[in-house]
Amino acid sequence: MPMSPTVNLFATCLADTFRKNIVDATEKVLQRAGAEVRRPEGLTCCGQPAFNAGDWDDARRMAQHTIQVLEAYDGPVVLPAGSCTAMIRHHYADLFADDPHWLPRAQQLAARTYELTEYLVDVLGVTDLGVHFPYRITYHPSCHLLRSLGVDRQPRALLAALHGAEFVELPHADECCGFGGVFSAEHPDIAQAMLERKVANIAATQADFCITADPSCLLHIQGGLNRAGVSTQMRHIAEVLSA
Repeated sequence: MPMSPTVNLFATCLADTFRKNIVDATEKVLQRAGAEVRRPEGLTCCGQPAFNAGDWDDARRMAQHTIQVLEAYDGPVVLPAGSCTAMIRHHYADLFADDPHWLPRAQQLAARTYELTEYLVDVLGVTDLGVHFPYRITYHPSCHLLRSLGVDRQPRALLAALHGAEFVELPHADECCGFGGVFSAEHPDIAQAMLERKVANIAATQADFCITADPSCLLHIQGGLNRAGVSTQMRHIAEVLSA
């Protein structure tokens, strides 16, 4: 019998700080899919906020710390966030483009880093986890997941396999929710307008739940839904798959 793969779960800041059950749900989902899960000690921020704000010196220090921590652990690194995955996979190479010592180390980490749905579907070959979810659902594809990683088929395959669920396509699904990390802080009026449009499109689906794979979008959109009085609830895909 083949050994179960050992997966390193990178919790990410927003999930670990504001919605820790996403992290716990991710661990349960990976275990249900046949993987053994460990949570490497010493991980902090991947450096994406500093990178997006143009503070590459701080981002570089955080990236170095992340690389050093994860070099002590063999096996794939899995994150429940497309944004953080994209940071490690693509932008660490930007940070160390002219550094012959750190660039290969960043590339080695990037090569074994996966977003959760990507790892489940493309690596483990799992789509149906036997989950019964008898609700009307829709899906918001986050920008980093869709554009930076090209991951769209995978979360949709996992949602299509939910038993009892009624899926409704979200109008203008590929439009940004307006969060964008630093963007929503620097351009709050534009971010709010984008959020209001996203909330209106979600409301039009009359879905019980809107599913996403990024904690940042989830928190941003849930706030907008609450303020607009829309009953649809946001759920991370790991929360649904661990139900």
